Amino acid sequence: MSLSTIDTLVVIAYAIFIFGLAQWVSREKAGHQKDTSDYFLASKSLPWWAIGTSLIAANISAEQIVGMSGSGYAIGLAIASYEWMAALTLLIVGKYFLPIFLRNQIYTMPQFLEQRYGKLLPVIMAIFWLALYVFVNLTSIIWLGSIAVNKVAGVNQDVALVALGAFALLYQLYGGLKAVALTDFVQVTLLVLGGLVVSYLTLDQIGGGQGILAGFATLTQRAPDHFDMILDPSNEHFKELPGIAVLVGGMWIANLSYWGFNQYIIQRALAAKNLGEAQKGVVLAAYLKLLMPVIIVLPGIAAVMLAPGLDKPDEAYPTMMRLLPPGLLGLVFAALVAAIIASTASKINSIATIFTLDLYAKWRGERTRAEDGQGESGAEEKHLVMIGRSVAAVAVVIALLTARPLIGSSEQAFQFIQEFSGFFTPGITVIFLLGLFWKRATEAGAIAAAVASVVLSYVLKVAMPDFPFMNRMGLVFLISLALAVIISLAVKGRGDANRVTMEGVSFRTPAIFNIAGLGVILILIALYATWW
Repeated sequence: MSLSTIDTLVVIAYAIFIFGLAQWVSREKAGHQKDTSDYFLASKSLPWWAIGTSLIAANISAEQIVGMSGSGYAIGLAIASYEWMAALTLLIVGKYFLPIFLRNQIYTMPQFLEQRYGKLLPVIMAIFWLALYVFVNLTSIIWLGSIAVNKVAGVNQDVALVALGAFALLYQLYGGLKAVALTDFVQVTLLVLGGLVVSYLTLDQIGGGQGILAGFATLTQRAPDHFDMILDPSNEHFKELPGIAVLVGGMWIANLSYWGFNQYIIQRALAAKNLGEAQKGVVLAAYLKLLMPVIIVLPGIAAVMLAPGLDKPDEAYPTMMRLLPPGLLGLVFAALVAAIIASTASKINSIATIFTLDLYAKWRGERTRAEDGQGESGAEEKHLVMIGRSVAAVAVVIALLTARPLIGSSEQAFQFIQEFSGFFTPGITVIFLLGLFWKRATEAGAIAAAVASVVLSYVLKVAMPDFPFMNRMGLVFLISLALAVIISLAVKGRGDANRVTMEGVSFRTPAIFNIAGLGVILILIALYATWW
């Protein structure tokens, strides 16, 4: 399949528009050189609407749209728990984590670890995050994106791979986080509208043109096994989503790590004007997460009826896009590409931020404007921004070269990403939770948790290959937590290591946050009560 002339023109027009917008919103003022605070933290000036939409744009990319839709095709509505439970996780992040991060002027997660524990742990974790971002996240985004471009537009997949990586790099290379975040409002709007159109047309076709309600009723009747939120142990996919664990088990470990302690996600909130704006942005993101399964999971379930027998589940969403008429296909395809570009650009910026500020600048013994508003000379700041841009380019090249061998052989790329990341997330969650809320936690205990997380996860996977990875994450979390506590009590840390202050930190939230949060909780109760 290939795009029509009008579809091609729509995509080209959108690409020119969004690239131009990114450069315009990040333009430099007269006499002002872009420094580290501008490039990596958008000058700490992001409003709530930019934070909320940028959180979603960074999160919802090919790995969700293509990958989660593929899991919807294979597993069903149960995969939506990743989205719906994330909405509740975001409320926790906004209420309990952000007040501490922003009060201590945290700009990267390794910086928090250094202030809380010491100098060794943040270096270890920075290297880990860089490896994970480049070899798992960045590669998966552009690989799954290239599948969509190939299936919908008929472009050679290798060509699509290079084009997506190159455009995302150019998109953020000049403007940094501000270019990414302030244009994400447009990207997410197009993504949501385009996804709703795909869902509408698939359901309408299933319903024989009698509307989406008729189509949804038919779909639930014809594929009832795809509408179980909590899978029974007899279900062949129980290993991927082990029943009640999606509500009270290992999924919490993955969600807290991803939404609370993941640099390329939390970086948006850290760049807020103030705590109030950050919390309102998080609430907006929570409501958008509630909507996401309608946009990305439902088309995959619909493909069970409309396109049975696909070679791979990950082909479901691109196949459903073929229902769109010319012109509209171009617009929705642009929305899909927009999501891929936005998430890729966000990941690239975070890779550049961690390498430059947490490794390179620290190695040179520098403080930057991103840290304290003072920083080095203009020439030194310009040098650091140049280093960040160079690292961004190298990361994209590495991802392009490794995408096919690392991700290409996976049947369900989304599940591959979750399981691989699950080797590390228990340790990360232990380190940060203790660092935030237990004063006696030491660097020795934190390092022990990080090492135990990887080692235990690998041992359990080899020894118990049929043990659900989500349950494994929960078990490894508990063991790593116990080990971190024991070693922290046995091995005293340096007296000056904990430079994270709780003075002035309040967990009281505004009425608008509390009311909106209650709305999220009530919606979740209704959803799970309906589809249990």
